[in-house]
Amino acid sequence: MALLQEFISNYQSKNLFTKKDKLLVATSGGVDSVVLCKLCELAGLDFGIAHCNFQLRGNDSDRDEAFVEKFAEQLNVPFFSTRFDTKKYAEQNKASTQVAARELRYHWFEEVAANHNYNFILTAHHADDNIETVVMSFFRGTGIKGLTGIRAKNDKLRRPLLFARRKELEDFLSEHQLPFVQDESNFHDDYTRNYFRNKILPMIAEVYPGANDNILRNIERLKGATVLYNEAVALKRKKILAQKGAEFYMPVLLLQQQKPIQTLLYEMVKDFGFTPAQLKDIIQLLQSESGKYVVSPTHRILRNRKHLVLAPLEETVKTAVIIDGAGKYYFVNGALEIKKTDKLPAFTTDENTALIDAKHLKYPLILRPWKIGDYFYPLGMTKKKKLSRFFINKKLSVIEKEKVWVLEMDKKIIWVVGHRIDDRFKITNATKESLQIKFLQPGN
Repeated sequence: MALLQEFISNYQSKNLFTKKDKLLVATSGGVDSVVLCKLCELAGLDFGIAHCNFQLRGNDSDRDEAFVEKFAEQLNVPFFSTRFDTKKYAEQNKASTQVAARELRYHWFEEVAANHNYNFILTAHHADDNIETVVMSFFRGTGIKGLTGIRAKNDKLRRPLLFARRKELEDFLSEHQLPFVQDESNFHDDYTRNYFRNKILPMIAEVYPGANDNILRNIERLKGATVLYNEAVALKRKKILAQKGAEFYMPVLLLQQQKPIQTLLYEMVKDFGFTPAQLKDIIQLLQSESGKYVVSPTHRILRNRKHLVLAPLEETVKTAVIIDGAGKYYFVNGALEIKKTDKLPAFTTDENTALIDAKHLKYPLILRPWKIGDYFYPLGMTKKKKLSRFFINKKLSVIEKEKVWVLEMDKKIIWVVGHRIDDRFKITNATKESLQIKFLQPGN
């Protein structure tokens, strides 16, 4: 019963779950999952069994489903099963069969757990699975996190057998004379994991007999090292990344002083969709001119004078807004609030407020994003100026320029919202009726 005691000690010490929790055990019918179910029974845990029929192995798939259902009856626990057209899903989503099966089963496990009030989903991954995963990750290319192996906790997923070797599970199975089904595809080397399991790792063991044990010890060492690494990165991130709204600013001079720059910079940007392959281009931004940028699926890193600026890509469709009178009008950047007043307001230096002579206005007005070729007569000037030049003079970054909207009438710009009004619409001593237009940003 040594395995049972280790099982109990492991889930308790790692706070994976408690006896009060309802557990859903993912069960294929193979050695590992059968042993996990038996351990749960002997430990007095409240659990049910969930089985996926991927319909990939013909009669064998149906045999496995029938076996697991009978096994659940023998254990007197709830049984849940489903069937997937895995090949069709893989084709529709342009995924491999293995990826498709993984996505389908975990999504379904979560549905069953939610619908039947199970606290956690248990899988039977063990130490040898962990070894295979780490070695595969090493050859595939990974960071330090990829060398720490399979996580024992991941949201609702729990993997309580990571402490156990495959041989221990097989011995337990024999000792308790437990039935199981054999998935013949586990012996086919056309799957990457099987090739590593059946070919690569045995060859390594011939040269280094203690290799597997050494890998497991290194996994534990790297887990500890990762904690220290993450703490150091967090301190650097706090020092380097300054958030302003949805954007993050990194001082170029400070970044240039950091070593190792590649490692540090990747830690700064990886959560924004950037890959290690883009690091060379990102580092080149440290020496580039303003306006150069690198794009991920969700963000952009832009060189803006003395900073690298991380900003989300604009996803909202910028639709023009028709304004037909006083009131509040919403657009992607916030809202415009328009008030009519007979009392002449004082001059304002607030760039988010425009004071306009009403006699010059004729509705409807149009609120729209600025575009190349736009020009206006900036307040205090008698000559027109292109907005692109106006932005250069104001030293707006590419990201800031993309957010600029204008208010216009008959193709004449009244206000570059949040920046400056057109001189032709200003209040004068002759003004009798005026409009106050306020730009209200989100949160105001």
